[in-house]
Amino acid sequence: MLDALSLTFSPVIPAWLLLAAAVLSLGLLLLGLFNRASGLLPRSLVLAVLLLALANPAVVREDREARDDVALVVVDRSASQTRIAPRPEQTEQALIRLREELETLDNTRIQVLESRGEGGGRAAGTQLFQDISTSLSDIGRARVSAIFVISDGRIHDTPEVSQDLGVDAPVHHLKTGQEDERDRRITVEDLPAFALVDQPERLRFRVEDLGGVQGDGQAEVILSLNGKPVERLEVPVGETRELPFTLERRGASILELEVAAAPEELTELNNRVATTVNGVRDRLRVLLVSGEPHPGSRAWRNILKSDPSVDLVHFTILRPPEKQDGTPIDELSLIAFPTRELFEVKLPEFDLVVFDRYQRRGVLPTAYYNNIAAYVENGGALLDVSGPDYVSPMSLWRTGLRRVLPAAPTGEIFEQPYRPDVTETGERHPVTSSLLRQVPRDKNGQPAWGEWFRLIDNDPGQADVLMSGASDRPLLLLTRQEQGRVAQLSSDQIWLWGRGYDGGGPQRELVRRIAHWLMKEPDLEEEDLLAEVREDRLVITRRSLADDTDPVEVTLPDGQTRSVTLEQSEPGRFQASLPIEQQGLYRVEQRDLLALAALGAINAKEFEDPRATAEILEPLRADSGGGLAELHEETVPALRKVAQGRDRHGAGWMGVLDRQSYRVTGVERTPLLPGLLLLALILGGLMAAWYREGR
Repeated sequence: MLDALSLTFSPVIPAWLLLAAAVLSLGLLLLGLFNRASGLLPRSLVLAVLLLALANPAVVREDREARDDVALVVVDRSASQTRIAPRPEQTEQALIRLREELETLDNTRIQVLESRGEGGGRAAGTQLFQDISTSLSDIGRARVSAIFVISDGRIHDTPEVSQDLGVDAPVHHLKTGQEDERDRRITVEDLPAFALVDQPERLRFRVEDLGGVQGDGQAEVILSLNGKPVERLEVPVGETRELPFTLERRGASILELEVAAAPEELTELNNRVATTVNGVRDRLRVLLVSGEPHPGSRAWRNILKSDPSVDLVHFTILRPPEKQDGTPIDELSLIAFPTRELFEVKLPEFDLVVFDRYQRRGVLPTAYYNNIAAYVENGGALLDVSGPDYVSPMSLWRTGLRRVLPAAPTGEIFEQPYRPDVTETGERHPVTSSLLRQVPRDKNGQPAWGEWFRLIDNDPGQADVLMSGASDRPLLLLTRQEQGRVAQLSSDQIWLWGRGYDGGGPQRELVRRIAHWLMKEPDLEEEDLLAEVREDRLVITRRSLADDTDPVEVTLPDGQTRSVTLEQSEPGRFQASLPIEQQGLYRVEQRDLLALAALGAINAKEFEDPRATAEILEPLRADSGGGLAELHEETVPALRKVAQGRDRHGAGWMGVLDRQSYRVTGVERTPLLPGLLLLALILGGLMAAWYREGR
């Protein structure tokens, strides 16, 4: 315990009024001196005592308890510190040595702060001083005698002067790492945030060797799109190069560039860069070919035209095959039907071809049907809306389209009322599963939407039957044909839903989903693997038409892998989740399926240049008077206590300030002018003045 005495004043009147009284008293005394008034000295004594009484002086005695100074040891546990050898070993050895040295100092307490420095996320780099500032507030800045930072120096929120840190203490840097470190990195210099689907785009990238040229000046680079390699090439190191890429689907796609490792480089974590590009469709080009007019023809046209992103080309071929009047084909319309241009030259430019109750009428040559089949097999999309013509001798089934159409006609037509129903497969398929959530069920368990009255019977073969009709016969069929897709609706009465007959039904939504599935919309894939970040968890979803599914392998941003078992959440959908402990890119794999999810920045800023450096901390260290120790050359220097105003580091040593801090445990206040003493002084002064004047 320490005692300290001090003199304090607690004026009983405002300070400005006390000062005015003092000035007035001084003026009266000067006037008395000028007039040589008698009894001036006693009067002065009385005024002085009165002013002193108004100032209310007192002696304050404080009971003080000495407090230890605090040496803050900050251990950088960021990724560049923990994942690059020999930095983890250097860090642990330095921490042990610091503890030993600090324990030998008097009145010094050790406070260790282990910081991951991720307060700003991967895009902001290592935010070490954010954690330091919080710790200083808890400790009390006046008690901090030194800050020791054990780090490779890759800190991205370093203040330039100690005043910004809010503490007057030396910041010593104990730098991990090795001398003359070298590393190779790849960076993307220019990449569009959006790209048109099926349209070529370009990205610019650069491969650099940091710390000196390595190898022969060439590096192999691999471009991957959504986890699948699409390009491999050799590029010169140190030069900016361009690389073309083409997005195949709408929505977010992840592009990855990976460069081969160089000899003796620090880490391969920055040999791969990943970025997200959003695919958008410019305008969808749809070719609608209608046959015999019926009430549904305009319905199809209206649905497609109502979408502003659709460019519709619609032709209706009205001439019946039995009409023989000798009129040449090229004179049957005001505008010549551009069959060659549509079905041979321009066909690959269409995203979707729709046949609405079309049958062979002698207008399209046989070769053109083969062209459409080849168009589908090469990645195109075909939708056939069947009517009674599908079972006639002029059916499309009897053309070259037979090799891509999913259903073979049986020759039977059901003409009876029925409600379309979603099959068990349809309940699992994304195209139709959501339809059941939009409408209630009737007492028989069927969806409560309107009735249809015609169904063309067929044999579905290997196609997926999503909806059924009369006598549970196939109504909506989907199938894949090599690279393309085909859908077939075995009824021409979907327009009844659009007219609201018998309550109507989800006509527009069903048509939209069929069309988007045909054009490979990612959200409607029936066999797909998805991964997304929701709050603090990674949610994995597997869509499948199967009854169960295998576990998935999850690769964390730090390279570790985990096997995760999925549970069925609803028909056709299996899910699982796991907590997120790292920021970066997560890879989820199951056989040939791959899903990617990113939290925060995909690429950590501190790995842009992972070489250890003292330059970033140099301004703050120099301003605070701190020292630098290269751990690859020496151990922790000797520590010593230093007074304020003295050197804070020197050759082979680092200083810890002697703060002489204390905590007040008690206060005793004793007035200098107790009431009786004050009264005696005033009365004595007045009597002395009266006595002097009386003589």
